[in-house]
Amino acid sequence: MSENNVSQTRLYEWLTGDDDSRMCDDIPDSACDEQPRNFFLHVWASLGNKLADELSSARLVLPWLMGIIGAPVWMLGLLVPIRESGALLPQIFVAGFIRLKAKRKWVWVAGALTQAFAALALALLALFASGTFGGALVLAALILLSLARGLSSIATKDVLGKTIAKRRRGTLMGWSGSIAGAATLVAGAVLMLFENRPGNLVVAILLAIAASGWLINAIAAARIQEAPGAVEGGENGWDSIKLGLSLLKEDRTFLHFNVARALLLSSALALPYIALLGQNQSGTDLGGLGILIVVSGLAAMIASPIWGKRADQSSRGVMRDAAMGTAICCVLGASLAWLPGGWTHSIWPYAAVYALLVIVHHGVRLGRKTYLVDMASQDNRALYVALSNTLTGVLMLFVGGLIGAFAQWFGSGVLLLTMAATAGGAILSAHQLPEVE
Repeated sequence: MSENNVSQTRLYEWLTGDDDSRMCDDIPDSACDEQPRNFFLHVWASLGNKLADELSSARLVLPWLMGIIGAPVWMLGLLVPIRESGALLPQIFVAGFIRLKAKRKWVWVAGALTQAFAALALALLALFASGTFGGALVLAALILLSLARGLSSIATKDVLGKTIAKRRRGTLMGWSGSIAGAATLVAGAVLMLFENRPGNLVVAILLAIAASGWLINAIAAARIQEAPGAVEGGENGWDSIKLGLSLLKEDRTFLHFNVARALLLSSALALPYIALLGQNQSGTDLGGLGILIVVSGLAAMIASPIWGKRADQSSRGVMRDAAMGTAICCVLGASLAWLPGGWTHSIWPYAAVYALLVIVHHGVRLGRKTYLVDMASQDNRALYVALSNTLTGVLMLFVGGLIGAFAQWFGSGVLLLTMAATAGGAILSAHQLPEVE
């Protein structure tokens, strides 16, 4: 074994906290020797993907883009639903297609390259597009990016399940989130420097860097050593839906997991409303959002490895504890809006609660990802991931519109208290899930 491989193995053993790099539960024997190398390739891929996600954010960068090119205001309301649901809804239709591929990493690579192409298209639109037609082109490029994101998402989890052993996956995702959090800090610092007046060229550069992130993601994915998997049982989209619905009836653990995951959406849905409260109370525009992005990156760096290590012990416990933290953060956020005193008119109290909720949200993400991958087998993992994500996408479209109207009628504070009650339901639901590690 080369000196480089020895050093890589030792670093892998240090990061995972184990002196046996050949712990290979639930992966093929042929993948065991390659596990340390694949571990770091997954980390690189995650770093590129996270950086690209932040620099093409539908909550921040793309609204700037739409404003710069003079797109109609109503188009801005379509950005987040397209970005999130477009990545989740079609996954059940591609699960059967991925199942027919002996090596699923090439589906991952195709998705990453398509996202890079879409980000470059958005960069060009920042320079040359204008008006309603330009806005429509931005939405079209975002649809392409979002669909490709869904393709990569399901393939990524399937490759993860084939190349990284149980009780290592949560640790991997934790360290990936921490390193990617550092990239988020850079993104936030850049946005703070440009304040609220970025030009066409600045936005184009941010989107071009996002394209580079997905290119890194594709290169790292292509280098992963993946053993060929079984290709029997591939289904078309509608057959996958019928099979998936039957699984919901037959596999009570899978059904119960999806109920808990639905209730845990409160952590993601509450984040923008805490940011909105901070903006409304402090009057801070993009500078405040830059601060929120910086604290988000710091929170990710701190929280992800801790949650990841715990998820390898009990992903069910991580989901439960993160739900508890979500309820607390939502109550704190709502309270800030009603407390007297000049200090509540600063962005910093809201940034502190936002950072806490980001820490909690990373626990939600790591817990449910680890639980889903560990619950499924090599034979049904792609279908389980696709079905769960599709169900979540449908729910997000419905609930997203509903809470938007709710917040407009009753205010963000009341909405956050409602999210706290939903998180309370998630605590009970996650606690009753069986252990799968």
